[in-house]
Amino acid sequence: MKKFTRLLWGIVLAVAFAMPGPVFAEYPEKPITYIIPFNPGGESDVTARLQEPHLEKFLGVPVNITHKPGGGGAVAWSEFQRTAKPDGYTIIGCNIPHIIGQPLIRKEAGYTTDGFKIIMWFHFTPNALVVSKDSPFKTLDDFIQYAKAHPAAVTVGGSGTYSANHLEALRLEKAAGIDLTYVPHTGTGPIIPALMGGHISAAMTYSMVGVNYKDRLRTLAVASDERVPALPDVPTFKELGYDIVGGAFRGVAAPLGTPQPIVDKLAHAFTETNKIIANKQVGLGFVMTYATGDEALKLVERMRAAYGDVLNEIRQKQK
Repeated sequence: MKKFTRLLWGIVLAVAFAMPGPVFAEYPEKPITYIIPFNPGGESDVTARLQEPHLEKFLGVPVNITHKPGGGGAVAWSEFQRTAKPDGYTIIGCNIPHIIGQPLIRKEAGYTTDGFKIIMWFHFTPNALVVSKDSPFKTLDDFIQYAKAHPAAVTVGGSGTYSANHLEALRLEKAAGIDLTYVPHTGTGPIIPALMGGHISAAMTYSMVGVNYKDRLRTLAVASDERVPALPDVPTFKELGYDIVGGAFRGVAAPLGTPQPIVDKLAHAFTETNKIIANKQVGLGFVMTYATGDEALKLVERMRAAYGDVLNEIRQKQK
């Protein structure tokens, strides 16, 4: 009997030690670091601040937001893939098409599109072409006609390179037959003072900027299939004759190798949080999404295909 008991305990211990860490410790047990790869004040930061208290409620630990701007997100994403431990205590905001375009076009990006364990894609923000209230451009046609008459003279700010903003500016150039000068910024936050201060002619930014600064900025067009509810008087590019639809999907990722039970717990917390903050986000110009698991991966593949043509054109020009 004793021999059988020892054998039984040996089997139990062997199985237990073969199981992942959560058998011994209930995740999470300590604060979680949530990295935002852009400056404070932009869409990613605003969203994280809305998420923070609800994530803390669902996860039961503090969620510490930290900013690591640079390279349109590439600085933080490359460091994350190099150094973050797959234990669920470091997560990072991710953007499409940034994480698709940057590694494809820039050899020095330092990270790969598939080097993240996507937890969830939680919203989409249409691109928007915005100018200051005192700009001579009252309409999109004003903007395009001036750009045609003054090649490369119109400066357009945006968040990062090979990002949603940058790629949309390139698509507008092609669709309208104009030549713009794109000015990359480290995030949406710095674009606002640059625009208001007259340092750039316009910004290819996101619908949230048009909503938040509607008293000081003028939105000429939005890159969505239908008008944004929070900007009902702003036409779409499609209405004005330009087949331009695009923007940024935002989500959150863990390092590759993070145990699936941890990813699932984080996905649940973000999903429930999304439901709570949805009304506020929609009012700011966001479109809510709930892509987790296989759906999150399928979204990456769909957008990789959607931006394929413009990215391949850029690659050909670089050769």
